[in-house]
Amino acid sequence: MATKRTIEVALSTPGLDAQGRPTRVPLTADEGGRISTLDALPAGDAQLEPQLEGEHMLINIGPQHPATHGVLRLVLELDGETVVRCIPHVGYLHCGFEKIGEYRQYNQIIPWTDREDYLNSPGNNVAFALGAERLFGVEVPERCTVLRVIAMELSRIISHLVWVGTTCIDIGAITPFLWAFQERENIYNLLEGWVGARLTTSLTRVGGMAADIPDGWMDGLRGFLRTFPRTIGEIDKMVTRNGIWVGRTVGIGIMSPDEAINYGLSGPMARASAVAFDVRRDFPYLDYETYDFDVPVGTHGDVYDRFLVRMEEMRQSVRILEQAAARLPGGPVNVDDPRLILPPKSKATSEMESMIHHFKVVMEGPRPPVGEVYVPVESPKGEKGYYFVSDGTAKPVRWRIRPPSFVNLSAIPKMVEGHLLSDVIAINASIDIVMGEIDR
Repeated sequence: MATKRTIEVALSTPGLDAQGRPTRVPLTADEGGRISTLDALPAGDAQLEPQLEGEHMLINIGPQHPATHGVLRLVLELDGETVVRCIPHVGYLHCGFEKIGEYRQYNQIIPWTDREDYLNSPGNNVAFALGAERLFGVEVPERCTVLRVIAMELSRIISHLVWVGTTCIDIGAITPFLWAFQERENIYNLLEGWVGARLTTSLTRVGGMAADIPDGWMDGLRGFLRTFPRTIGEIDKMVTRNGIWVGRTVGIGIMSPDEAINYGLSGPMARASAVAFDVRRDFPYLDYETYDFDVPVGTHGDVYDRFLVRMEEMRQSVRILEQAAARLPGGPVNVDDPRLILPPKSKATSEMESMIHHFKVVMEGPRPPVGEVYVPVESPKGEKGYYFVSDGTAKPVRWRIRPPSFVNLSAIPKMVEGHLLSDVIAINASIDIVMGEIDR
């Protein structure tokens, strides 16, 4: 982690030396046309290094500031423009998801998982269903498993696209934001064609899916997979070697591997710090162990590495989606158990037995055996886990969430202290938080 990093920036980028460090702004030109800079002036010049004395200042960033990406309040103690201390304040959203879930049947909780992380709604839906199904002791058909992989990887791309677009806005680039959000809309069009919803999908049910994909839907997915990598390449070309981007991200907010582990970081935050942990590979679910994909890992643990890791993760998601599209089998998407799954509406309105099953599932709800489970998945932001405690009734007696945003956010004081005020925005953006799963 102590090695020096050198970024080969684009030739058209001004203001950097051969090592990728920002150079000082030129001041004057002499008669020969030569430029004199601050570096050329005598060292220790009093005009360059004035001895100023002052008191520390407390400022607030948020909870309404756009760059905090939600209702986050950061109280910063500044010595000039240097952050001496950072105190994050959470708790302005007041959702209470976990307590509300204890008064809902299992399928009724699924719409709340949409709202924990509204950039990862399908992924949360799938994660919740996996935990509940382990509690119920059921296994879904193979077609359902592959469709859930497709939903989770599309959700990962959605989340990373919003992250890279909004982070570019925070640091001063507009065009990548527009490209990223156009691709995000393309995915939302696919989700709308699947379940009729875009942002909050409620895609799964305990024991299956809300709906099977319609005819022709896979053609739309394959079309997206053909064109999307070009957009990633354009964003990569525009910012990865851009001098302004490099100057604002390299060496900023560094977390060493030991620090990342000690803080409990996961997802791109940990992998950027050379911690090669991915739940999909290390604790496989949904048959992820049968897919061929790489886990990108950084080397320096700074904001720049977090950008590189997330960009590569989108490319790996494309690889997984291509494999899932090729292996999608036929068959049902729901388990054949009337105690869990609603009968088709045509049968519920024409057969007495089906109508009774429909009534009992809706009014009474399915009842799992007594027990407790914890199921983790690899969400776009890190390890997302659901913990259930069942007393045998139709509602969980306890439902707890392991939100990666909350854990990752705990490291922000460590990352920002000692940096400049302007670096706080880049560091905060690099965490990729959504406050819904923080104030849960």
